Amino acid sequence: MLPTVNATAYLTALKEGGSLPGIVEADDLGTYVVKFRAAGQGPKALVAEIVVGTLGRQLGLRVPELALIELDVEIGRREPDQEIQDLLVRSAGLNLAIDFLPGSLGFDVGSAAARARVDPVEAATILWLDSLSANVDRTWRNPNLLMWHRQLWCIDHGAALRFHHSWGRTDSFAASPFDWSQHVLRDIAAPLGPLADGLAARVTPAALSAALDLVPDAWLAPDPLRPDPDAPADPAAARAAYREVLLARVAAMPSWLPVAP
Repeated sequence: MLPTVNATAYLTALKEGGSLPGIVEADDLGTYVVKFRAAGQGPKALVAEIVVGTLGRQLGLRVPELALIELDVEIGRREPDQEIQDLLVRSAGLNLAIDFLPGSLGFDVGSAAARARVDPVEAATILWLDSLSANVDRTWRNPNLLMWHRQLWCIDHGAALRFHHSWGRTDSFAASPFDWSQHVLRDIAAPLGPLADGLAARVTPAALSAALDLVPDAWLAPDPLRPDPDAPADPAAARAAYREVLLARVAAMPSWLPVAP
């Protein structure tokens, strides 16, 4: 299970993205980037963060540690910015906390020195994970990579697993090709062919179950604010459906595997 902490102070918003994550202090004396349940795509983005981030760690990638964080409604009511106050009040309760990496810098895609520090096999592993999960949000414009202690860290997986926004179209997801034309690591990554089978072998039913078991039941229940008639009826059915779709995608490789022209 993910650890659970309690928010003690909302510090500042991170306004780079549309979902308004914030820097929050918690009662374990930790500082976190918090993704809020009521923002953007709702709980589904938090599900994707947990599942894809956990798979990334299982593949040996550096992904910040995750926790669940309880947000008291009074913290939201004390926020002077009306837009942020509305978000915090609507998100009172359980949200997702991502370990804050103090002093980290965004990956500078234009820096030859920064690019030279990236291991091509690590870059290929990131590219493979993004291809598997259909993560469209690691581009030149928005790398979602951090350099911390001279090492590469992967962040922001909320845009992955697009199939869960329309459960009636999951059949087409398994073999759908991944557009890597704008991927930030395209020119750094080692060839995927020799690595793909080994990576796929690590995305097992047990590995997927372990990742999905970290997701709170409430985030897997049908979302009344975003109704989908084809959505799984309950959390157990949702876990089974996620597992089935992702295993089908693994089995469909190499149909979706990026191949250099």
